[in-house]
Amino acid sequence: MSVFQAGDIVQIVACEDDPRAVGRRGRIVDEVPPGPLTGGRWTVRDAGLLIGSLLCHPHELRKIGARH
Repeated sequence: MSVFQAGDIVQIVACEDDPRAVGRRGRIVDEVPPGPLTGGRWTVRDAGLLIGSLLCHPHELRKIGARH
């Protein structure tokens, strides 16, 4: 079973893709666990008005809410 599911709300505790996102909350987009194309990173959206979609490693995220 995967750690995250589409729609889960996560706290971004680190982000190699965009350090400006650290400390923000976002939403997991992926319907299936990420594979080799993204290097095992999850797609996170809604982290901020000026921050686009992010790719984050699982250890860079902390789940804070379940999907709706």
